[in-house]
Amino acid sequence: MKLMRVGELGHEKPALLDSDGKIRDLSAHASDIGGDAISPEGLSKLKALDPRSLPEVASGRIGACVAGTGKFICIGLNFSDHAAETGATVPPEPVIFMKATSAIAGPNDNVLIPRGSEKTDWEVELGVVIGKTAKYVSEADALDYVAGYCVSHDVSERAFQTERAGQWTKGKSCDTFGPIGPWLVTKDEIADPQNLGMWLKVNGETMQNGSSKTMVYGVAFIVSYLSQFMSLHPGDVISTGTPPGVGMGMKPQRFLKAGDVVELGIEGLGTQKQTFLADR
Repeated sequence: MKLMRVGELGHEKPALLDSDGKIRDLSAHASDIGGDAISPEGLSKLKALDPRSLPEVASGRIGACVAGTGKFICIGLNFSDHAAETGATVPPEPVIFMKATSAIAGPNDNVLIPRGSEKTDWEVELGVVIGKTAKYVSEADALDYVAGYCVSHDVSERAFQTERAGQWTKGKSCDTFGPIGPWLVTKDEIADPQNLGMWLKVNGETMQNGSSKTMVYGVAFIVSYLSQFMSLHPGDVISTGTPPGVGMGMKPQRFLKAGDVVELGIEGLGTQKQTFLADR
């Protein structure tokens, strides 16, 4: 299934995309796309529905693909070639940092370049959405706790991230810096999360063209690893790292400015398109 949320910010309704590309209203069957609705039992109930029996939704704004996210966890330097382009080495264990949930935005919403920003950068990433509580899970069982996958844009302000004292979080958590969606694609539709093409364009120019197969730490390992340190709950999102081609790694470096348009996508998970604007 391709689950989604449609409507104006704060008033989204749960929906699914049917095989004909029509958006179908799930409001009679789920309060939102999150919590119990994305548990294994909840997804089984939704999968049993005949999409043709559901009311069609007029096209409009697409919201973030999951609601009630308690944790937005990111994995840094998880592609060896991306680590190399930024002058870093592959870490012996996953680098974990948090992105504020207030950064979450819809896949086609405008992204705001924060005041004082000089180095706003792009990163296409595979997002993993947790479907049931995971604590101390094994790598072999880890995917049982995954509801599905989505496109995640880990927008970053590099000066805030690396040139100011402290941790990376303040360069990752600016408002609108976390577009996710357009869909939460349930895991049964993704044969192998470690073999998905990933791409990103800025103003029509391809910047990133990679694959999840070159991730250092795969999805199952990451879910298991994180669960050793914290419980993962339904609706939590893990952004798993980016392939090479970010602005910080270019020579000379290149960063986003007001008016730039970024398009990105992952095989089977849909596409995003954002216009970058100055945050006044």
